[in-house]
Amino acid sequence: MADKLMIMMVNTDPANPSELGAPFFQATVAAAMEYEVEVILTARSGELAVKGFAEKLFVQEGSPKSVYDFIKDAHEAGVKFKVCTPTLELWGHDLIPEIEETIGGAYVIQQAMDEDVVTLCY
Repeated sequence: MADKLMIMMVNTDPANPSELGAPFFQATVAAAMEYEVEVILTARSGELAVKGFAEKLFVQEGSPKSVYDFIKDAHEAGVKFKVCTPTLELWGHDLIPEIEETIGGAYVIQQAMDEDVVTLCY
């Protein structure tokens, strides 16, 4: 059985915040179950890594908890957040402190092909 979960947020559009809760919630649960968990933010979802952006988004209207709160909860549970290099070119370099590493496409492919890693794409 795999001991690592890699969640790729590539198709999730921050313009539709209701899509953003599930990946972070699942990452938090997996980390609480003591799995190694990484969330990779890339493409449109990469904007969530920019300081101040996710704080303005709410999964549900009227919720006191922002998308950034979901990110912080996941990080506190042990989830590692990474951002793809091209994302920096799109959205800039002023990133939230939860981003631990900038990675490239080769890293993503290597992890996705590893038999000890389960990959979920959102």
